[in-house]
Amino acid sequence: MRLALILGAALLPLSLASVMIGAASVDWANIASDPQAFLIVTVSRVPRTVAVILTGAALAVAGVVMQQIVRNRFVEPGTVGTAEGAALGLLAVTVLAPGAPIWAKMLVASLGALAATAIFLALIRRLPPREVLLVPLVGLVLAGVLQAGVTFIGWQTDLLQYVGIWLMTGEFSGVIAGRYELLWIAAAAAALAWSAADQFAILGLGREAATGLGLNHEGVMRLGLVVVSVVTAMVVVSVGMVPFVGLVVPNIVARVMGDNLRASLPVVATGGAALVLACDLLARLVRYPYEVPVGTVLGILGSVLFLWLLHRAPARG
Repeated sequence: MRLALILGAALLPLSLASVMIGAASVDWANIASDPQAFLIVTVSRVPRTVAVILTGAALAVAGVVMQQIVRNRFVEPGTVGTAEGAALGLLAVTVLAPGAPIWAKMLVASLGALAATAIFLALIRRLPPREVLLVPLVGLVLAGVLQAGVTFIGWQTDLLQYVGIWLMTGEFSGVIAGRYELLWIAAAAAALAWSAADQFAILGLGREAATGLGLNHEGVMRLGLVVVSVVTAMVVVSVGMVPFVGLVVPNIVARVMGDNLRASLPVVATGGAALVLACDLLARLVRYPYEVPVGTVLGILGSVLFLWLLHRAPARG
């Protein structure tokens, strides 16, 4: 409860700061009578803030779902090939049907993410059960292979700039009203995961234990794959992949609150939103009035947090 209050209290000032900070100056005292300032706030800054919050919350929840499916805390959609699968699907539809509507691109990206995640699950089933550290290594290898394929196709089709945006930036500078609404679908998928939180908690016990408790193991597994794939695809399509959110936030929350997903998932979502929002603010301020991609800031901060998690003993199981 204390962690939830801290994160909730941090999210509001971070949101206000996100709306107030920008390259263009805004006269807040006369914003109602200044059409230019009102346009900047409503078309750019508010949508960007909402997009950051939705991205962080959805990715953090997707990380929890992925860890329950795999039964390994060292994985997230960005480290098992899910994001690369979404980018591959998006690249395919861009090359083969460049005039396709956005819903078609969204569907193909989701199917690509789903296929890549399914391949990862098929690979780790062949690993020795006790070699838990091999699971993230297999994910990283698969992600590298898929990224190499995406990069090669992008180079052959002169689409490397798009590939860089999808996989390497995590960029919110181009978010305006009308260009972030797909993230509400990611938020809906995260809400669906919370509605099935108890089933995902049981799923993390393993196939035999889950089946013995009356859980439809395969059905819940498919639901989890859909949630992870949809969230990842929507984020990749909208802003590019944002690293480490689904890895460090669930681990930190689990160390404080344990594995009661019904209680912890809202805290995970709030923590993910606050982390990405804080990093987005730092990305805007570090070279103000210019900015660096939030993925760069999260890559540095996330790696430090991940190393801390690896070397610090958990306070509770």
